Amino acid sequence: METLQWFPGHMKKAERLIQENLKLVDLVIELLDARIPLSSQNPMLREIIQGKPRLIVLNKADLAANVDVWLKKFREIAPTVAVDAVKGTGIKNLIAQAKLLAEAKTHKLAKHGAKPRAARAMIVGIPNVGKSSLINRLAGMNHVKIENRPGVTRAKQWIKIADGLDLLDTPGILYPKFDDADVALKLSWTYAISDEIHDLEPTVCKLLETLAAKFPDGLIERYKIQISTDGHELLNQIGLKRGCIRKGGVVDTDKALRLVLSEFRAGKLGKVTLD
Repeated sequence: METLQWFPGHMKKAERLIQENLKLVDLVIELLDARIPLSSQNPMLREIIQGKPRLIVLNKADLAANVDVWLKKFREIAPTVAVDAVKGTGIKNLIAQAKLLAEAKTHKLAKHGAKPRAARAMIVGIPNVGKSSLINRLAGMNHVKIENRPGVTRAKQWIKIADGLDLLDTPGILYPKFDDADVALKLSWTYAISDEIHDLEPTVCKLLETLAAKFPDGLIERYKIQISTDGHELLNQIGLKRGCIRKGGVVDTDKALRLVLSEFRAGKLGKVTLD
Protein backbone atom coordinates (compact mmCIF):
# COMPACT_ATOMS: atom_id res chain seq x y z
CA MET A 1 0.00 0.00 0.00
CA GLU A 2 1.30 3.44 -0.95
CA THR A 3 2.01 5.68 2.05
CA LEU A 4 -0.69 8.32 2.52
CA GLN A 5 0.34 11.97 2.32
CA TRP A 6 -1.84 15.00 3.11
CA PHE A 7 -0.68 18.54 3.90
CA PRO A 8 -3.14 21.05 2.41
CA GLY A 9 -2.20 24.70 2.20
CA HIS A 10 -4.30 25.86 5.14
CA MET A 11 -2.25 23.59 7.45
CA LYS A 12 0.94 25.43 6.53
CA LYS A 13 -0.85 28.65 7.39
CA ALA A 14 -1.90 27.09 10.72
CA GLU A 15 1.71 26.33 11.52
CA ARG A 16 2.63 29.98 10.97
CA LEU A 17 -0.38 31.05 13.07
CA ILE A 18 0.84 28.98 16.01
CA GLN A 19 4.34 30.41 15.77
CA GLU A 20 3.05 33.98 15.54
CA ASN A 21 0.78 33.69 18.59
CA LEU A 22 2.97 31.75 21.00
CA LYS A 23 4.08 34.99 22.63
CA LEU A 24 0.47 35.68 23.62
CA VAL A 25 -0.02 32.52 25.69
CA ASP A 26 1.29 31.10 28.96
CA LEU A 27 1.04 27.43 28.04
CA VAL A 28 0.28 25.05 25.20
CA ILE A 29 -2.38 22.34 25.51
CA GLU A 30 -1.54 19.50 23.13
CA LEU A 31 -4.60 17.43 22.33
CA LEU A 32 -4.10 13.80 21.31
CA ASP A 33 -6.45 10.98 20.35
CA ALA A 34 -6.28 8.41 23.17
CA ARG A 35 -6.85 5.61 20.64
CA ILE A 36 -3.64 6.54 18.81
CA PRO A 37 -1.70 8.58 21.38
CA LEU A 38 1.67 8.29 19.63
CA SER A 39 0.43 8.51 16.06
CA SER A 40 -1.66 11.61 16.80
CA GLN A 41 1.35 13.53 18.09
CA ASN A 42 2.77 16.15 15.74
CA PRO A 43 6.59 16.09 15.98
CA MET A 44 6.69 19.58 14.46
CA LEU A 45 5.17 20.95 17.67
CA ARG A 46 8.32 20.21 19.66
CA GLU A 47 10.18 22.75 17.55
CA ILE A 48 7.29 25.19 17.27
CA ILE A 49 6.41 25.61 20.97
CA GLN A 50 10.07 25.96 22.06
CA GLY A 51 10.02 25.59 25.81
CA LYS A 52 6.51 26.81 26.57
CA PRO A 53 4.86 24.87 29.42
CA ARG A 54 2.88 22.02 27.87
CA LEU A 55 -0.16 20.07 29.06
CA ILE A 56 -0.85 16.84 27.17
CA VAL A 57 -4.52 15.87 26.94
CA LEU A 58 -5.63 12.39 25.85
CA ASN A 59 -9.08 13.03 24.41
CA LYS A 60 -11.69 10.41 23.45
CA ALA A 61 -10.55 8.40 26.44
CA ASP A 62 -14.00 6.79 26.54
CA LEU A 63 -13.20 5.09 23.22
CA ALA A 64 -9.72 3.92 24.20
CA ALA A 65 -8.26 0.89 25.95
CA ASN A 66 -5.18 1.01 28.22
CA VAL A 67 -5.59 4.72 29.01
CA ASP A 68 -3.84 4.41 32.39
CA VAL A 69 -0.78 2.87 30.73
CA TRP A 70 -0.50 5.79 28.32
CA LEU A 71 -1.07 8.37 31.03
CA LYS A 72 1.89 6.94 32.91
CA LYS A 73 4.09 7.03 29.79
CA PHE A 74 3.24 10.60 28.84
CA ARG A 75 3.60 11.90 32.40
CA GLU A 76 7.30 11.10 32.09
CA ILE A 77 7.40 13.83 29.42
CA ALA A 78 4.88 16.45 30.62
CA PRO A 79 1.76 16.79 32.81
CA THR A 80 -0.96 14.67 31.20
CA VAL A 81 -4.70 14.22 31.72
CA ALA A 82 -7.36 12.06 30.08
CA VAL A 83 -10.71 13.53 29.07
CA ASP A 84 -13.91 12.82 27.22
CA ALA A 85 -14.73 16.23 25.78
CA VAL A 86 -18.23 15.16 24.72
CA LYS A 87 -19.35 13.92 28.14
CA GLY A 88 -17.15 16.28 30.17
CA THR A 89 -15.15 13.63 32.02
CA GLY A 90 -11.78 14.96 33.21
CA ILE A 91 -12.48 18.59 32.31
CA LYS A 92 -12.12 19.94 35.87
CA ASN A 93 -8.73 18.26 36.17
CA LEU A 94 -7.65 19.73 32.83
CA ILE A 95 -8.55 23.26 33.97
CA ALA A 96 -6.76 22.81 37.29
CA GLN A 97 -3.61 21.52 35.60
CA ALA A 98 -3.64 24.32 33.03
CA LYS A 99 -3.93 26.99 35.72
CA LEU A 100 -1.13 25.37 37.70
CA LEU A 101 1.19 25.38 34.69
CA ALA A 102 0.38 29.03 33.95
CA GLU A 103 0.96 30.20 37.53
CA ALA A 104 4.64 31.02 37.02
CA LYS A 105 3.75 33.53 34.28
CA THR A 106 0.65 35.03 35.92
CA HIS A 107 2.39 35.38 39.31
CA LYS A 108 5.38 37.04 37.64
CA LEU A 109 3.10 39.58 36.00
CA ALA A 110 1.31 40.30 39.30
CA LYS A 111 4.64 40.66 41.09
CA HIS A 112 5.63 43.40 38.66
CA GLY A 113 2.40 45.29 39.25
CA ALA A 114 0.42 44.11 36.26
CA LYS A 115 -3.34 43.77 36.53
CA PRO A 116 -4.37 40.19 37.42
CA ARG A 117 -5.61 38.27 34.38
CA ALA A 118 -6.74 34.81 33.40
CA ALA A 119 -4.25 32.21 32.30
CA ARG A 120 -3.87 32.08 28.53
CA ALA A 121 -3.57 28.78 26.72
CA MET A 122 -3.25 27.68 23.12
CA ILE A 123 -4.89 24.38 22.15
CA VAL A 124 -3.09 22.58 19.35
CA GLY A 125 -3.46 19.20 17.71
CA ILE A 126 -3.85 17.36 14.44
CA PRO A 127 -7.25 17.36 12.71
CA ASN A 128 -10.18 15.55 14.28
CA VAL A 129 -8.77 15.00 17.77
CA GLY A 130 -11.72 16.93 19.20
CA LYS A 131 -10.46 20.49 19.73
CA SER A 132 -13.81 22.13 18.97
CA SER A 133 -15.67 19.70 21.23
CA LEU A 134 -13.22 20.40 24.05
CA ILE A 135 -13.47 24.18 23.67
CA ASN A 136 -17.25 24.01 23.61
CA ARG A 137 -17.19 21.92 26.77
CA LEU A 138 -14.82 24.35 28.51
CA ALA A 139 -16.80 27.38 27.42
CA GLY A 140 -20.16 25.82 28.25
CA MET A 141 -21.70 26.81 24.94
CA ASN A 142 -21.23 26.34 21.22
CA HIS A 143 -18.63 29.00 20.48
CA VAL A 144 -16.89 26.91 17.83
CA LYS A 145 -18.39 25.18 14.83
CA ILE A 146 -18.08 21.41 15.20
CA GLU A 147 -17.85 19.37 12.05
CA ASN A 148 -16.41 15.88 11.79
CA ARG A 149 -14.28 16.77 8.82
CA PRO A 150 -10.49 17.25 8.87
CA GLY A 151 -9.41 20.88 8.84
CA VAL A 152 -12.76 22.59 9.39
CA THR A 153 -11.47 25.04 12.06
CA ARG A 154 -9.43 27.57 10.09
CA ALA A 155 -9.30 30.97 11.79
CA LYS A 156 -7.82 32.24 15.05
CA GLN A 157 -10.43 32.40 17.82
CA TRP A 158 -10.10 33.59 21.43
CA ILE A 159 -12.61 32.00 23.79
CA LYS A 160 -13.18 33.44 27.26
CA ILE A 161 -13.55 30.75 29.91
CA ALA A 162 -15.38 31.67 33.13
CA ASP A 163 -13.04 29.52 35.19
CA GLY A 164 -10.14 31.92 34.66
CA LEU A 165 -8.74 30.38 31.51
CA ASP A 166 -8.62 32.06 28.11
CA LEU A 167 -8.16 29.79 25.11
CA LEU A 168 -6.71 30.45 21.68
CA ASP A 169 -7.99 27.85 19.25
CA THR A 170 -5.89 26.96 16.22
CA PRO A 171 -6.63 24.84 13.16
CA GLY A 172 -5.37 21.28 13.16
CA ILE A 173 -2.01 20.68 11.54
CA LEU A 174 -0.43 17.51 10.27
CA TYR A 175 3.26 17.10 9.61
CA PRO A 176 4.18 17.43 5.92
CA LYS A 177 5.48 13.88 5.36
CA PHE A 178 4.64 10.60 7.06
CA ASP A 179 7.76 8.45 7.27
CA ASP A 180 5.81 5.58 8.81
CA ALA A 181 3.06 3.96 6.73
CA ASP A 182 1.44 2.54 9.89
CA VAL A 183 1.07 6.03 11.35
CA ALA A 184 -0.60 7.25 8.16
CA LEU A 185 -3.04 4.33 8.32
CA LYS A 186 -4.01 5.08 11.91
CA LEU A 187 -4.56 8.74 11.05
CA SER A 188 -6.84 7.70 8.21
CA TRP A 189 -8.80 5.32 10.45
CA THR A 190 -9.56 8.13 12.92
CA TYR A 191 -10.30 10.62 10.10
CA ALA A 192 -7.32 12.88 10.75
CA ILE A 193 -6.68 12.30 7.04
CA SER A 194 -9.64 12.83 4.74
CA ASP A 195 -11.33 9.76 3.23
CA GLU A 196 -11.43 11.56 -0.10
CA ILE A 197 -7.70 11.36 -0.83
CA HIS A 198 -7.08 7.61 -0.71
CA ASP A 199 -8.53 4.24 -1.62
CA LEU A 200 -10.75 3.15 1.27
CA GLU A 201 -10.77 -0.57 0.56
CA PRO A 202 -7.15 -1.46 1.50
CA THR A 203 -7.33 1.02 4.39
CA VAL A 204 -10.47 -0.51 5.91
CA CYS A 205 -9.36 -4.09 5.27
CA LYS A 206 -6.16 -3.35 7.18
CA LEU A 207 -8.23 -1.84 10.01
CA LEU A 208 -10.34 -5.01 10.18
CA GLU A 209 -7.25 -7.20 10.24
CA THR A 210 -5.78 -5.09 13.05
CA LEU A 211 -8.98 -5.21 15.10
CA ALA A 212 -9.30 -8.96 14.52
CA ALA A 213 -5.78 -9.48 15.84
CA LYS A 214 -5.90 -7.09 18.80
CA PHE A 215 -9.55 -6.49 19.73
CA PRO A 216 -11.65 -9.27 18.15
CA ASP A 217 -14.43 -9.17 20.76
CA GLY A 218 -15.74 -5.87 19.43
CA LEU A 219 -16.12 -7.25 15.91
CA ILE A 220 -17.76 -10.44 17.12
CA GLU A 221 -20.22 -8.65 19.38
CA ARG A 222 -21.16 -6.02 16.82
CA TYR A 223 -21.37 -8.10 13.67
CA LYS A 224 -21.72 -11.73 14.85
CA ILE A 225 -19.02 -12.86 12.41
CA GLN A 226 -16.26 -15.46 12.39
CA ILE A 227 -12.84 -13.91 12.99
CA SER A 228 -10.45 -14.18 10.07
CA THR A 229 -6.95 -12.89 9.35
CA ASP A 230 -8.11 -11.69 5.92
CA GLY A 231 -9.61 -8.19 5.86
CA HIS A 232 -11.51 -8.78 2.64
CA GLU A 233 -13.15 -11.86 4.12
CA LEU A 234 -14.13 -9.91 7.23
CA LEU A 235 -15.53 -7.09 5.10
CA ASN A 236 -17.55 -9.56 3.05
CA GLN A 237 -18.98 -11.16 6.19
CA ILE A 238 -19.93 -7.76 7.60
CA GLY A 239 -21.56 -6.73 4.33
CA LEU A 240 -23.67 -9.87 4.31
CA LYS A 241 -24.64 -9.59 7.98
CA ARG A 242 -25.60 -5.93 7.75
CA GLY A 243 -27.45 -6.08 4.45
CA CYS A 244 -24.94 -4.18 2.34
CA ILE A 245 -26.10 -6.05 -0.76
CA ARG A 246 -26.36 -5.05 -4.41
CA LYS A 247 -28.75 -6.51 -6.94
CA GLY A 248 -27.88 -10.13 -7.53
CA GLY A 249 -26.83 -10.78 -3.94
CA VAL A 250 -23.35 -9.27 -4.31
CA VAL A 251 -21.90 -7.38 -1.34
CA ASP A 252 -21.89 -3.60 -1.85
CA THR A 253 -18.25 -3.09 -0.92
CA ASP A 254 -18.38 0.70 -0.78
CA LYS A 255 -21.38 0.69 1.54
CA ALA A 256 -19.73 -1.92 3.80
CA LEU A 257 -16.48 0.07 3.90
CA ARG A 258 -18.22 3.24 5.01
CA LEU A 259 -20.31 1.35 7.56
CA VAL A 260 -17.20 -0.10 9.21
CA LEU A 261 -15.41 3.25 9.29
CA SER A 262 -18.45 5.04 10.70
CA GLU A 263 -19.01 2.49 13.44
CA PHE A 264 -15.34 2.26 14.35
CA ARG A 265 -15.07 6.04 14.67
CA ALA A 266 -18.22 6.13 16.81
CA GLY A 267 -16.74 3.57 19.22
CA LYS A 268 -19.26 0.87 18.34
CA LEU A 269 -16.56 -1.75 17.82
CA GLY A 270 -15.32 -1.58 21.41
CA LYS A 271 -12.52 0.28 23.17
CA VAL A 272 -9.22 0.17 21.31
CA THR A 273 -5.68 1.49 21.45
CA LEU A 274 -3.94 1.00 18.15
CA ASP A 275 -0.43 2.26 19.00
